[in-house]
Formats: sequence, C-alpha cells, structure tokens
Amino acid sequence: MEVELKEMLDDLLSLRQSLSDPSLHASIDKLQSHVDHLTHLAKSVPVRRSKVKDMSAEVVDSNPYSRLMALQRMGIVENYERIREFSVAIVGIGGVGSVAAEMLTRCGIGRLLLYDYDKVELANMNRLFFRPEQVGMTKTDAAVQTLSDINPDVVLEACNELNQTWMESGVSEDAVSGHIQLLIPGETACFACAPPLVVASGVDERTLKREGVCAASLPTTMGVVAGLLVQNTLKFLLKFGYVSPYLGYSSLKDYFPTMAMKPNPQCSNAACLQRQKEYILAKPARDAAANAKMEAEASAAAADVPLHVDNEWNISVVDDSEQENTGGTSSDALPEGLTRELPSADEFPKHSTYGATDTAVDDLEDLRRQLDALNAD
Repeated sequence: MEVELKEMLDDLLSLRQSLSDPSLHASIDKLQSHVDHLTHLAKSVPVRRSKVKDMSAEVVDSNPYSRLMALQRMGIVENYERIREFSVAIVGIGGVGSVAAEMLTRCGIGRLLLYDYDKVELANMNRLFFRPEQVGMTKTDAAVQTLSDINPDVVLEACNELNQTWMESGVSEDAVSGHIQLLIPGETACFACAPPLVVASGVDERTLKREGVCAASLPTTMGVVAGLLVQNTLKFLLKFGYVSPYLGYSSLKDYFPTMAMKPNPQCSNAACLQRQKEYILAKPARDAAANAKMEAEASAAAADVPLHVDNEWNISVVDDSEQENTGGTSSDALPEGLTRELPSADEFPKHSTYGATDTAVDDLEDLRRQLDALNAD
C-alpha cells in the first residue's frame, strides 16, 4: 500500500505543476494532505510477514521455522513438516482453547477450525490471548485476527459419530487444577462413558453465566493445561514420545496424576458401543502389526549400531555399563589442581569403636554399683 500511496503523491505533484490556474492548487494541496495522512497510517500498521511455501531448517533469523525444524535435525521427530498435513478443531476459544490455538499456530499446524458462540469481554482480559480492542468481537473472529498476524501460513476457518480422535481438556472452577484427556472412539472413554460435570448434570453451558456469579480464572493454570494439551497433540500427530491417555494437574500440590480411561461396555451412546465392537474386531491385526514392529526393532538393536556416530554437534552416547565398569574413579573426583575445603567421606579417619565400647561398659558397671549402694541404704 505504501508504494501505491507514494505513486499517488508523485502524480498529484506532477498535476499541480502542470496546472496553470493557481486557484486549483488549494484542492491539490488538500488531496496531498489526505494522502500523507493515509501514508502515516499505513506505516503504523504492523507488517505481516509473507507466507512461507516450504518449511526450511536453515538457521537464519528470517526463518520462522528454524527452531521447530531443529527437532527433525536432532532426531526427535522424523518429519516435522508433516504437521502441515493435519487439521485440528478446537471447540471453545476460552482460557485453554485460545492459548492452545496460539501454540498450534506457532508450531505451524496446517489448518485450525475454531468453534465458540461467545464474544470477547473485558472480563476475559486476565487470559493470555485476547486484547482490550477486541471487546465485542466474536471469539472466533478475534482469534482469526490474532492468529493470522502470528502465522499467515496456517489456514484458519464436531465425536464418536465421525470416528475422530479428540484431545479434551478442562480447568476447575477454583482455577487451581485441570486435566487433559485423549479420546479415541472405541479405545478410550467417551463423554457418555465418563461425562464431565456439566454433561453429567444435563446443564446447558450457556446458562452457567449468571449475574454476580462467575468461576475463578488463572492464566497460569490455563497456560499449563494448554501447554500439556498441545504437547500431547504434537506427540500424537508427529508420533514421538509417550501420548498420555489422561493427565491431571493440581497446582496446590504440584501433582500430575495419570491413568488409562477405558470405555464403558454399557455406555449409553450407541456410536461409542459401535466403535468398541470395531476396535475389538481389529485387535488381531493390530497385535500382529505391533509384534512385527517389535521384531524389527529387536533386529535393528542386534546390529548394535551406535546412535549419532557422526553429527554436527559432536554428541556421543555412552552406555551405562561403561561407567559402572570404569572402576576406582570416584564420581565426585575433582580436576587436577583443585582441593576440597573439607575431607571427603572416604578420607575421613575411621576410629576403632572398641575403646568406646569398653568405656561404656565401665560406666554401666559404675552406675549399677551406685544403685546397689542406694538400695542398701
């Protein structure tokens, strides 16, 4: 836009010089003033970066994906660029959902589908995402506005019936605890198997907001839960690490309970029961694939090929048994030229306990004689 405005100013200047009637110069000057004002406004608008066609691992300041692609270079993720192939739907753009959407956007997810019926209010400003100037906008519109500025490469636009895998999360009303949960139809519990409090009580969530009554909200708790949620999502999508079926968080005790959430065979949801049958029928093929994978991994391990033989970071992997068999070298040995202020436990003199034992026996005999003398009196 700045280029077009500059061309317009040049055209106005040329027009002013070509006009022989001085009475028209005032109108030209007024137009120039308006264009100057628009140019100033255009310069004050944040510049959005251009879209990046392919993710690159090149380590330069201008590459928005260099630190993400480093996960691939270090062998943590096999192919990080696959993240652009995935679509993630986020239902509820609140304290957790909005932060999760921002994290996924920064990670370069391919497509985000955002769902929320609510609008941004000043009461939402304790969250980590929304801004005061967005008050009155729908949360989805405000999210698209913010996320598009962060990463224009992400396309921004419900579930047993669709056989979709879901990551569910929640924060308690007292804002000091929360959880994340992996929902795989047929394999893990659905909302009907183990319903959240709102679902179990049959309450419409829209009626929970009442005058003078509100739940507590801490951006710290929501940030922690959102981080756990997105981390679990990335591990599931890119197939690295352990994907938690359920992970809780208690900020008061720094407690992170985890458990498996199996589906209920008597679930009231017909679609859930159907997915459970399909999961059981597919078990033989799934077990055979798992066994084949284990055998392949065992064969690869038998080859005894060390990890990271040659790498640009000069990282080497040391077997634990090698450290155990070094023998004689203390783990707390100091480099040459350094001395300890106090002697180590190994060097501390060990005194014989025989003398101390004899003294204790003598003292005991003396005490006994004194007691006998008192009894005799």
